Order: sequence, then C-alpha cells, then structure tokens
Amino acid sequence: MFVKTGDQVRVIAGKDKGKEGTVKKTVAAKDRVVVEGVNLVKKHQKPSNEYPQGGVIDVEAPIHVSNVQLIDPSTKETTKVGFRVEDGKKVRFAKKSGNVLG
Repeated sequence: MFVKTGDQVRVIAGKDKGKEGTVKKTVAAKDRVVVEGVNLVKKHQKPSNEYPQGGVIDVEAPIHVSNVQLIDPSTKETTKVGFRVEDGKKVRFAKKSGNVLG
C-alpha cells in the first residue's frame, strides 16, 4: 500500500471528492484507509461510558485506497508514489518532484 498512517491525502473519487485529510488508519487486508473528516456515516450508538446518552453519532468509515491520492508535503500538490532503494533501504518518493517522503 502506498499510503501510511499520518499521510496527507486528497479524495479523487466518490461523494467526498476534493476533500483533504490525514490518514488515521490503514486496513491493508482490504486495501482501505480511514481519512479524517471523510466518508462520515451515521451510527446508532447504545448508551455506554463513552456515550452516556447514546443516540446517533457520525463515524468515519473506510474508503478504498484507489480513491485517494497522496499530497506531496514540499509542493502541496497531489502526486503518485514510487519506490526506490537508497542506501540499502526501500523509500517512497513523489513522482512529480522526486522528493523522498517521510
């Protein structure tokens, strides 16, 4: 998977197209990611210690990784991700700028 937790991404397809957010969680087995503030769905929550009143809450649901594109931190533009070996380590790099990603 080309995105990691903490990466800044932009949604490129679906109902939230154009929104940007940070990746909160990755689900590699299903090729999905949870992006902060994207794909909000209603969840009916029973009363608990965390939600004493219960009720309907908004929860971020996972979206397919093909529907997001990484934002290059140096240029603030979306870019494809490539992989290369530098000093014996595999690193990710932005294809547009060639900069190594964290």
